[in-house]
Order: sequence, then structure tokens, then C-alpha cells
Amino acid sequence: MKFKGIGRSALVAAAVGVLFTITPVNLVGAAEWKPSGPITVLIGFSAGGGTDTQARLIAAELEKRKGWKIIPQNMPGKAGGIMARKLKNMPADGLSIGMAVTESFGYAMLASKKAGYKASDFTYIATTTGSQMGIVASTSKGWKTFKDMIAEAKKGKVFKFAGMSPKHADINYLIEQKYGVKFNTVILRGGKKVMNAITAGDVDLGYGAGIQAKAVRAGQMVNLASGLGERLKVSPNAPTLMEMGIPHDIGAKFIFVGPAGMPANNRKSLADAIGGVINDKNTKASKFVTSRYGGPDVLTGKKLDEFIQFNIKDSKTLMKVMN
Repeated sequence: MKFKGIGRSALVAAAVGVLFTITPVNLVGAAEWKPSGPITVLIGFSAGGGTDTQARLIAAELEKRKGWKIIPQNMPGKAGGIMARKLKNMPADGLSIGMAVTESFGYAMLASKKAGYKASDFTYIATTTGSQMGIVASTSKGWKTFKDMIAEAKKGKVFKFAGMSPKHADINYLIEQKYGVKFNTVILRGGKKVMNAITAGDVDLGYGAGIQAKAVRAGQMVNLASGLGERLKVSPNAPTLMEMGIPHDIGAKFIFVGPAGMPANNRKSLADAIGGVINDKNTKASKFVTSRYGGPDVLTGKKLDEFIQFNIKDSKTLMKVMN
């Protein structure tokens, strides 16, 4: 399945239906919301990763532009789940927001029997960029394409394949079934650990969510396939899994969220401010996402709500296949 933020709104809404209440955001003539105190940003992943770096760069630029006081706070664990459980019970006044990835409110949430939260517990504010999810290997393997890897696997070799979530393990199973191969799938916490494992030779290949871009440009790694509904910007010749018959987009978007019930004006003001930072190519935040993830990908309002709904539906479809 594939989602395009522009021009697909009606189609997605019709196909998905309404899964949770959408906060209205059309506020003609409404005054811009201004925070009454410091804004705490709970970051659902560890310090130094892509989510953390974006959140801190955006926070610094918002303080500079708006004069807002913003306090980033890392709260990693459970694929953003620990952060989400904390955030859902905080006041919905715009002073408590979080940053994670859309999978935290899709597959990871649905797959956990003890998630402790649901999609309707949140107000979805803005995405910043897409993950550029690819299947990555070291060039020392000699593989130039996904087919090269599969050809070796068909000879009976069992490759160690690193993922970052149960969703990746499920996709690996579908690949095994389609091509008649077998992988030793291991789950590591975060793209950096996957890349380190590939570099050290501890695994043969793995999923990279954009962190691999620098190594790919340097010729040290190769994207064998795109896990998105479209080809990767850094590796346009690598086919998508969809093109190879695996009908799921496993990419994620980085996203700011707040507790459910946030006033529409607060939501829109935060979304506009975040989007303004990430879309300004002169900011450090925009330069970061352009270097690592291919550029900004900002969804807000109705389009963002539709994307969240689409992501949930696709995750449920994959789970039905696996069951």
C-alpha cells in the first residue's frame, strides 16, 4: 500500500473510514496561540538518534524565532510506547507534547498486548520527515541488488537479518515465504545499532531508517531495496518491496503529538511553527533532515489524521496476514 499526502485525501478517507475523532483545524481569523509557560517535549527515543536530534534542533529554532521556552526530555523505550503512556495523561494545553515515529501509534501500538494507550489518546500535530527505510548491506558482501542476496539465500545460506521492530520480523517472514529462503532475524534497538552490527559483520543485512544515507553515499553500504511505497532518494535504482510483491509500506514518519483534546488553535499554532522551521532550508533542522532523510515531509491537520488512520489500517492488514 502507498500513501501520498497530496491528492489522496478523499481516496484514503473513503477507504479507511473514521477511526477516531479528528480535531478541527480550520480557524479563519483566530489569534495565534501563545504558550503560557515552558513547553516540555518528551522524546520517545534515546539521546543522539534521529528523533532526538530533530526534536532538539527544532526546539532551539522555536526558542529563537518565537521566544518560547522549550524543555526536551528523553523518555525512550517500547518503540516510543513509554513516552506515549506518559504523554496521554498530561494536560492537553500545548505545554506537553511528544516526538516519536508514526509506528509508535500504528503497528508497535497494535502489536503490544500491554501498550497502555490507543490512537484516540492523542492529538497529532505535525510530521517532520520520512524515514527513508531501506534494506541495507555492506558493499563488502558483493551484493548490488536485492536479487543478488536472494540468489545466495536460495543456495541454502541463512543470513542474519537485523530489524528494529516486530513489524520488520513480520516483513522478513513474508519475504521468506515469497522467495523460499530462510533468515535468522534479530531485533536490535534502533537504526544506529543495526548499522553498527552491519559494519562489524555481526549481521549480514538489516533495516536502516535513513541513518545509512552517509555510508551509502560513501560507497560503504548499499540499499538493496526500499521499504517505502516509493524508491529511496539516495538509491533510486533500488526497487521497492511493493514492486517485488510484498504489499506493505514499512516506512515511518517522525511526528510531534500531544494529548487528546488539545484546542484546535493550540494545535494549529504548534503545527505551523514546527512546519515553518522544518520547511526553511536555512535552519539546522531542515539541513539535518535533508542530509539524512532526503528532505522535509510535513503533514498537518486533516492530511495527518488521514495518514495515521491509513497507517493503522495497513498495520491491521499485515497482522491479519501473519495470523
